[in-house]
Amino acid sequence: MVDLDKLYRILSQHLGPSGWWPADSKREIIIGAILVQNTNWNNAALGLVSLKAKTAFEPKNILSLSQSELMEIIKSSGFYKNKSRAILATFEWLNNEGWDYDEIRDRYGDNLRQQLLKIPGIGQETADVFQVYIFDKPVFIADSYTRRLFSKLGYRKTKTYQDLWRQVKLPASFSYQDAQEFHGLIDNFGKQYLRYAGQFEKSFLNNKDVKHS
Repeated sequence: MVDLDKLYRILSQHLGPSGWWPADSKREIIIGAILVQNTNWNNAALGLVSLKAKTAFEPKNILSLSQSELMEIIKSSGFYKNKSRAILATFEWLNNEGWDYDEIRDRYGDNLRQQLLKIPGIGQETADVFQVYIFDKPVFIADSYTRRLFSKLGYRKTKTYQDLWRQVKLPASFSYQDAQEFHGLIDNFGKQYLRYAGQFEKSFLNNKDVKHS
């Protein structure tokens, strides 16, 4: 099994600060996490820019939009029908919960993930991104680049989000800031070394011992 502390340390040494998640507010992260579903960040960013210009990401402004209006604004992100529904449902849920992220986290505790998964359009990856970047919980995000990396590092069951998520838990020593940075570093590594066949073999992690001693 991979030693996550060791992997985190090596990634940090070679890549430096990840700078992830790029946003000015948690509301922007929420919307970005939804818009990036099933697309790349460039397409998601186009939708973010358009929505920011229209609403400044203010809840009252977003919730005043009809779904068709929101669909038109975020069209560049693709899958805009599902994403518009998810944005409105998430903002409605947070509105009902009072927008106090710490209070929401403390109230739901270990059940927070299940509550998030009840929101239409919020799947496992987006729920875990919310946990890490919105609610400051140190949990593992088994996104596409992470699954590719862990497959290269010897994990066999990495086909689906749930496959890897069940196998990996962050060390108790990880703070939520560590969880955020670890996820950002893996994604930055993935963009450099996991997009095409043969790239990983040229990376600093190839043949590197990152397993528990």
